Amino acid sequence: MLLHRLASTSGAVGAEPARNAKIALLAQCLRELGPDESPSAVALLSGESRRLRVGVGPAALRELPAPAGLPTLGVRETEETLARIAAVHGPGAQAERRLLLDGLFARATEEEQHFLSAVLVGELRQGALDALIGDAVAKAAEVPATAVRRALMFRGSARAVAAAALTGGAPALRAFGLEVGRPVRPMLAASAPDVATALERVSPAALEWKLDGIRVQVHRDGSDIAVFTRSLDDITARVPELVEAVAALPVRSAVLDGEALALGPDGRPRPFQVTAARTASRQDPLRLREEVPLQAFFFDLLHRDGEDLLDLPGEQRWEALEQTLPPALRVPRTVTADSGLAHAFFRDALAQGHEGVVVKDPAAPYAAGRRGAGWIKVKPRHTLDLVVLAAEWGHGRRRGRLSNLHLAARGDGSAELGEWVMLGKTFKGLTDELLAWQTAALLEREVGRTSSVVRVRPELVVEVAFDGLQRSPRYPAGLALRFARVLRYRDDKTAAEADTVATVRELAAEGLWAGQE
Repeated sequence: MLLHRLASTSGAVGAEPARNAKIALLAQCLRELGPDESPSAVALLSGESRRLRVGVGPAALRELPAPAGLPTLGVRETEETLARIAAVHGPGAQAERRLLLDGLFARATEEEQHFLSAVLVGELRQGALDALIGDAVAKAAEVPATAVRRALMFRGSARAVAAAALTGGAPALRAFGLEVGRPVRPMLAASAPDVATALERVSPAALEWKLDGIRVQVHRDGSDIAVFTRSLDDITARVPELVEAVAALPVRSAVLDGEALALGPDGRPRPFQVTAARTASRQDPLRLREEVPLQAFFFDLLHRDGEDLLDLPGEQRWEALEQTLPPALRVPRTVTADSGLAHAFFRDALAQGHEGVVVKDPAAPYAAGRRGAGWIKVKPRHTLDLVVLAAEWGHGRRRGRLSNLHLAARGDGSAELGEWVMLGKTFKGLTDELLAWQTAALLEREVGRTSSVVRVRPELVVEVAFDGLQRSPRYPAGLALRFARVLRYRDDKTAAEADTVATVRELAAEGLWAGQE
């Protein structure tokens, strides 16, 4: 298949607001591919090729060769060329990358150049992320969507899963499973406004402290230990104390899910930024360990000594966890159906300096990569992870800085609401340091402006606290945030992982109103 077909499909999917129609367009394109082409096509459409870290940014794409008049580029050769660019390292790498890049773009038509540029800098707007591509693969291969999703949980690569589904069908998908050493997508938690509401959904329930740290997944296979983040990045070399803690456990193999947290001398958690900076730093980890030691707190055990535990009920996994880890390495937990005891546990978590609690169904399996009803997070403040669509230039001391943020949740795929649903604006909670960083980060993503507003690519995710919801005719969903304020930017989340307008409506249905506008 020529790249032209892929580029035109991407454009058509981007113009189509309805999710099912997007899936149908993608599935039709996938059916036309040969078995040796489909993995490359899926990698390009899902953005997986960008994760090759090809070393090509927006600056390298400002001056490109003139586009070709006729399409000649193939899908497979395009992805192979991108892989060759990603493999270039060492002296002269920049010049060699430039040569390969110019050669690729010189063979691309104008439409293909736009598509490739979007792939390389993450600007594909057709919404064809792994979840959407997974459903399209299922439709094209005529296999259950649940089978594709489960394979994606374990493999983490739409490219590999698509190849299996389209060539081997459901039997090939069943071959995917947990592999010690390869991270699985973590199970996620839904939200509830308070403990009482969470207990209405799950009772009896297990309550655990909700820690404001870095999500970590630790794999041990004999003496080999690897530590992965929520986004499946390998940070093993940066966290030697976590490696040592797991190395001391009485097991041959294990996969643990938990949090890494920087604690102060008093045992209370330090600010999230301290933990995040420590785990992100590539400086001498032994020196950093002395300055900012990390403590691991695990809350789940997915594998132990050759046995996968994911499909077992939570209470059985937790029993295995208690048999394997000392109390110092486990997140505190209590199981109760009593509202008074649950609220006391919640208050104690807050008193210890933590975010709140996670309410868990003891009967639920570990649903990797899903945000379902099995886990429900409860915080004393209401928060959402929203995407920045635009920002307004500030005034006074904020003059020259992009300040007032336009905040949006992910849409429901309907033509009425579109891909992003604006819920309000805020400039509260922004320090001078954050304003400076924010201005630079937003200008890098600029797609247009007026005299007062800069529109940006919907990429940055910001955690926003708010006092409640109010009805508002100004915004498309009829809802607006009341007294929204910025807590932090979530560089560990992509826009595809932001909260949805459906979540906001659920909060409204549960009574999270703050008055009438």
